[in-house]
Amino acid sequence: MKTTTLVAIFISGLLVCFTRYALYTAFGQPSQQLRDPNCK
Repeated sequence: MKTTTLVAIFISGLLVCFTRYALYTAFGQPSQQLRDPNCK
């Protein structure tokens, strides 16, 4: 494969991984430990 194809696949993979990690931290298991300080 060409270098540009490999670079595009690599960047796309990084973007997908980052998006999945962001969604996991926002809505997944760690979000149970978060709390809103304004909520009483």
